[in-house]
Amino acid sequence: MKDDNKQLWQAVKFTLFSVSAGIIQVGAFALLEIFIKDYWVPYLISLTLSILWNFTLNRRYTFKSAANVPVAMAKVFGFYLVFTPLSTYLGNVAEGNGVNDFVILAVTMIANFVLEFLFCKFVVYRGKEDTLNQ
Repeated sequence: MKDDNKQLWQAVKFTLFSVSAGIIQVGAFALLEIFIKDYWVPYLISLTLSILWNFTLNRRYTFKSAANVPVAMAKVFGFYLVFTPLSTYLGNVAEGNGVNDFVILAVTMIANFVLEFLFCKFVVYRGKEDTLNQ
């Protein structure tokens, strides 16, 4: 497959898996919001579920990587060590200023989608794509 087509197909798969992770995140967030009114608790739980789902599918099907799973997960964990506190803090600030929780979640999810793709492509799986024997 030509490199341009491969890159495009990779972006499409990452997008589709991210949409499925987003559905999990929004669903979990909505359920938790019923019982927990603070933004950050439902956000953190739903984000964690989404990360695990997205990491598993993208490692296997998007990047087709046989990279050491604990090392790859540690790199993704490092990404979220920065992203999560920052997005949680900014989400709390936005909520305190009257922004709707689901608007905050949508903006955060879009930022997460773009940044995570770039991080996975150029850091986590760099030089280790298409190494998985299927």
